[in-house]
Amino acid sequence: MSSDTKRMSPLHAWHSAHGAKMVEFAGWDMPVQYGTGIVKEHLATRKFGGLFDVSHMGRFRIGGKHAIRFLQHVLSNNVETLEPLMAEYTLIPDEEGGVLDDCYLYRLQDKTFLLVVNAGNAEKDWAYLRQHAGSFDDASLEDDTDKTSMIAFQGPLTGEVLERVLEAGSLPLPQRNYMSEATISGTEVLVSRTGYTGEPIGFEIFVSSEKAELVWTRLYEAGRDDGIVPVGLGARDTLRLEAGMPLYGHELGLDPDGVPIPAFASTLAGAAISFSGLKGDYIGRKRLAEQFEQIGKLYAGLYEPSDVLRRCIRPLALLDRGVARQGHEVFIDDRKVGVVTSGTMIPFWVFEGEGATMTITDEHGSRAIALAFLDAEVEFEQEVEVAVRNRRLKAEVVRWHGRSEAPPYYRSLPVGYIKEEREPASGEGAEKAMLLTQKAMENHEWRQQRCINLIPSEMTQSPLVRLLQVSDPVGRYAEHKGLIAAFEQEVFYYQGTDFIAWVEDRLAAEMAAFLDCPLVETRLISGLTANATVFSALVDWRNRANRRREPERIRLVMNNRLGAGGHLSAQTLGTLRDFVAKDPVTERFAVVNFPVCEDNPYRMDVEETLKLVNDLEPELIIFGKSMVLHPEPVAEIKQAFGNFEVPPIIMYDMAHVLGLVGPHFQQPFQEGADIVTGSTHKTFFGTQRGIIGSVFEENTPRFELWEAINRRAFPGMVSNHHLGTLLGLLMAAIEMNTFKDEYQPQVTANAKAFARALKHEGVAVEGDAAVDFTETHQVVVNVGHAKACQVAQDLEANNIIVNYQVLPADEGSTASSGLRMGVAEMTRFGMKETDFETFAGLFADAVLKDRNVSSEVARFRENFRTMHYCFSGGPFDTLKKQVLETF
Repeated sequence: MSSDTKRMSPLHAWHSAHGAKMVEFAGWDMPVQYGTGIVKEHLATRKFGGLFDVSHMGRFRIGGKHAIRFLQHVLSNNVETLEPLMAEYTLIPDEEGGVLDDCYLYRLQDKTFLLVVNAGNAEKDWAYLRQHAGSFDDASLEDDTDKTSMIAFQGPLTGEVLERVLEAGSLPLPQRNYMSEATISGTEVLVSRTGYTGEPIGFEIFVSSEKAELVWTRLYEAGRDDGIVPVGLGARDTLRLEAGMPLYGHELGLDPDGVPIPAFASTLAGAAISFSGLKGDYIGRKRLAEQFEQIGKLYAGLYEPSDVLRRCIRPLALLDRGVARQGHEVFIDDRKVGVVTSGTMIPFWVFEGEGATMTITDEHGSRAIALAFLDAEVEFEQEVEVAVRNRRLKAEVVRWHGRSEAPPYYRSLPVGYIKEEREPASGEGAEKAMLLTQKAMENHEWRQQRCINLIPSEMTQSPLVRLLQVSDPVGRYAEHKGLIAAFEQEVFYYQGTDFIAWVEDRLAAEMAAFLDCPLVETRLISGLTANATVFSALVDWRNRANRRREPERIRLVMNNRLGAGGHLSAQTLGTLRDFVAKDPVTERFAVVNFPVCEDNPYRMDVEETLKLVNDLEPELIIFGKSMVLHPEPVAEIKQAFGNFEVPPIIMYDMAHVLGLVGPHFQQPFQEGADIVTGSTHKTFFGTQRGIIGSVFEENTPRFELWEAINRRAFPGMVSNHHLGTLLGLLMAAIEMNTFKDEYQPQVTANAKAFARALKHEGVAVEGDAAVDFTETHQVVVNVGHAKACQVAQDLEANNIIVNYQVLPADEGSTASSGLRMGVAEMTRFGMKETDFETFAGLFADAVLKDRNVSSEVARFRENFRTMHYCFSGGPFDTLKKQVLETF
């Protein structure tokens, strides 16, 4: 193709003016690299960020009444799963289960779709789609390739740069495939969390062609000082190869023998192919289903060689010096087992450190990697040989070349990396026992006497509670169950349990009085176990009419989003996963998150939530958070139930705020909650256990749910229910009911004083200033994107113990920007408002000035070593002495 026939991106003049080396690619004149070269562009993207012109990709707009039916027929994904402003990877399959192209489908606000296809296939794809659109009366196709431009902005710092340049709108939610509308340089753009680099933080920006250079230049200038560089097609290819992403003509399309590569040969096929009944009999479905069956056999170890799926794409890492290229054959001994589809030498950054605080260094290396089309039965970690010219180079079949689940960085995993093992125990038994005891006492002295503990999910119990935990019941059993045949009395399966029965009766009474509810289940050993018990009981209860069928799961749940502070155990990532149904339309778990206020993501948007509740009629509503600054709007949501034939169950997971229940904070049952669960060791200053309370009335259908909760507690979730901590919890419950009216208001007063003081010191405090940033025991501060893990570790070295915390805009825990702190434990040790104001200065010096305040914090803690809001002195000291003398 001559140069005068090449198509040019709207950014062509910019590329030429900034030293780009231009090459012909799929009929376009595009930059393959800039002056810095491919290696530096690859490294810059992985450490800082890269700016890519991908305007050569085909962009087809699909609309009309039958747009979804048409797309369901010609694409492999379930189009109905896409809500407005969401995207999904998909394939254009052929009738034989091969791939005509892989693409991305974006659903826009105006009920239209944008399909982005590979540049080299755009003309072919357009003709194919138009051909099939003729069978659908009202499905419109429009080629937007020339009207719009597409900019990829990929890498660790790109989100921060985008935040700075946005003039209106916002970034998409921090999960892949979410989209948003925004304004940059006075130009409306569509921003999507998608990309072709494997970067955990990455965006693609759609902009009108006439405004493309304006937006590109703004991004370039805003990111240049941060190390972000323009990147050409060369590094785009090495980045996608390192991420294991397929390229049409290599891992998709035809193999070297001219035979179509099955769709399921690619590991990404599982994310792109749906067999939902909503799709009907779409193109290639039968052959794709046959491939899917073979994948299932492969995973189960039952695979036998089959022409349906003879080979799969696998990553290869070379062990010998050299480079594998497309077309090089792969052998095990003298048996050919496949062929390289893509291969090159790539650079990578070296990381150092441990866990969440692992850091990227200035050191980088290089390695030869490849993707290969290998016999399906070739296993991972198998050593193979690649025929390169006249040599055989050793290589290993690896699972991946790197991973992206620890944002903000993509982490390369060079072959043969060794996980650092902890030092094994050594020495004789007595020596090891002495070492353990010494280290335990050192830790005890440090945490109890020198540190300021601000972790909101922790609490030091009173001396009496701690002592009672290790009295005789600590090693005992007391399984029991209520039997109707025993006149509904509890039947114990062990002897010597009269005392435990006495303890449980009194614990239930104390907790019922505290929670203001008649029904309490005390046998749970954690808040997570309490939640699992409720979920399991709800499944059992909803299937009570027919025990023979496969149990139906919970139909629809509404809860707080994990990234907005929702409890892990109330997520499908956690305990809820095993009990909630899949939505047949979306093919995702039937869970809908509460909307949050735009100006305060820590507070529920009640108006929008009420609309969802009325539209969706959920079966279960789960209130409660682990990052909680405000009471939950239980009463406001409850009011929406008046027109429901079967109102939802309202469950309030009060794990973090259980110790604040009452008129000083929130009274859940008076506001309309049906069930309260909680951990008993956070603001409630008991032992590490869980609790369930309810107000279901006897002789009503929902009382049967309470009976199911009892059954699922035992024998469903616990056997030995940890009798030592049970006994300690009773003492803590007595303490709470005795001292709560002094303790609870002091907690919230301290939190507000601490937040105000931190703000005064210049710390970025999250939340609503109108309520002093918090209405609970928690204070949340923002220390900068992806900096919280290191800041939390630095604070620990200063004797200040905090949680690093994902804030609503963060992409993951390793990219945390927040510190979540609670004042409850230090309130029990006697700190008041003025003390937290003083301490805020030390905290700010450590965080903002990087000053070592460890000695000052230790001296400060000397004033707060005596436990308050508990029983002490006189006869209680005598009792403590008697308990200790039994050891």
